[in-house]
Amino acid sequence: LTPAQAKFWFVTGYTAKVAGTEAGLGKAPQPTFSACFGGPFLVMHPTVYGEMLAEKMEEHGAECWLVNTGWSGGAYGSGSRMKLSITRAIVSAINNGTLVKEEFEEMPGWGLKIPKNVQGIENTNVLNPIKTWRSEQDFIKTIDKLGAAFRKNFENFRGRATPDVLAAMPKAYWPKKDDLLATDDHGHHNAKL
Repeated sequence: LTPAQAKFWFVTGYTAKVAGTEAGLGKAPQPTFSACFGGPFLVMHPTVYGEMLAEKMEEHGAECWLVNTGWSGGAYGSGSRMKLSITRAIVSAINNGTLVKEEFEEMPGWGLKIPKNVQGIENTNVLNPIKTWRSEQDFIKTIDKLGAAFRKNFENFRGRATPDVLAAMPKAYWPKKDDLLATDDHGHHNAKL
């Protein structure tokens, strides 16, 4: 992640409530947000902690990675949890320095860099979520709904967020760069780029 993306994702604090870990849930995981993954315990505004994270990244030359340890291959009921062996391979590649040397593609609208290969993962389709869904249209509909939830949640922090963090928010997903539309900070489409 870029420092701005690291700030956005850290301040957002996205996770999912999963049956068996939370009382009163059905079977399907429920998306939830907790600023900096500890919202109720924060003394300062969450954006302050985001800025501290970016400063420490810069000071120490640290890299920040966003790893999907959750769901893959479809919505709840058709997809499945990310295999632990895949997560281990990604974390190992981060730790041994090989992942940073791989070739990446960008996730449209989200600006996330997705590696095309990871040492130890044979089926590289699992690295790019759209390639694991049976229907690209269902993936785009789902990812756009999730992106809208991120933007709605971030309204809580917008007033104190820097422009680079606002630009790091997910926007509408489009499968081809030729079809990308410019979007404002709320994900509304303006005109073709």
